[in-house]
Amino acid sequence: MSPGTGWRIERAGLDDLPQLAPLFDAYRQFYGQPGDPVLVERFLRERIGRGESLVWIAWQGAQAIGFCQCYPTFCSVVAAPIFVLYDLYVLPAARGLGAARALMQAAEDEARQRGCVRLDLSTAKTNLRAQALYESQGWQRDDVYFVYNKTPSPPA
Repeated sequence: MSPGTGWRIERAGLDDLPQLAPLFDAYRQFYGQPGDPVLVERFLRERIGRGESLVWIAWQGAQAIGFCQCYPTFCSVVAAPIFVLYDLYVLPAARGLGAARALMQAAEDEARQRGCVRLDLSTAKTNLRAQALYESQGWQRDDVYFVYNKTPSPPA
């Protein structure tokens, strides 16, 4: 996909890890995690290498400026495949160019091709800029379900 604005969207492979990993590390730091290039590269290598996630990169020339990562899964209630759009990040200096929209569109196109009936995502309640982007793209906030999290207790 080439939006014609000096950047392009491509599906990431293992060869893209040197450019993708720093973006992913910056994304994690945005959410308060410490920088950890070794952890990040291992995590991405495992997800992409095992086919457990799909990642798209926005490129401006030879520089990666953003990425989107989706996890294919299923919805038991409707008995059909879905995508969870778990990660979306664009470098601050590259925001406003439309790369985030194009990354989300690439994920939606792939979901449609795979017969997914829905895409899900979540974001921080304070991330108003992201919420505005999602809503402008036709995403609807879920007012029916609450999301819960739990950290497993350590073994006894």
